[in-house]
Amino acid sequence: MKIQTYLTFKGDCQNALNYYADIFDAKIINKQTYHNSERDIPENYRRKIEHAELKGDGIHIMAYDASPDTPITSGNNVQMSVDIDSTHKAKDIFSKLSDGGKIHHEFKVTDWNAMYGRCTDKFDIQWMVNSKL
Repeated sequence: MKIQTYLTFKGDCQNALNYYADIFDAKIINKQTYHNSERDIPENYRRKIEHAELKGDGIHIMAYDASPDTPITSGNNVQMSVDIDSTHKAKDIFSKLSDGGKIHHEFKVTDWNAMYGRCTDKFDIQWMVNSKL
């Protein structure tokens, strides 16, 4: 069994995946746009992502831009979690993810003997970054 994350965006999926690809040293694969879709969507939305995947060492995220008639509600019921051995790399990842977003818990030492931080990035995706000491 494998459980994967599928992120939904409001038209900025390409920018978000580029951002995450840079942070996590990953590649965007299987990218499809709405270009040939038979869906009734505005012409200016045809270049948006209907499906794409971000793959790298230890990461596999699927994502898309919801069609304009699909309601999206940002919430705090799902958070992406990054668990990494290198405290230095974890701090760098947290810094990049929180840049332009909102920090909910500063990246600092915790009572479970780790460095940990929680933020919402500029694309409204929530992240937890954890590194054992």
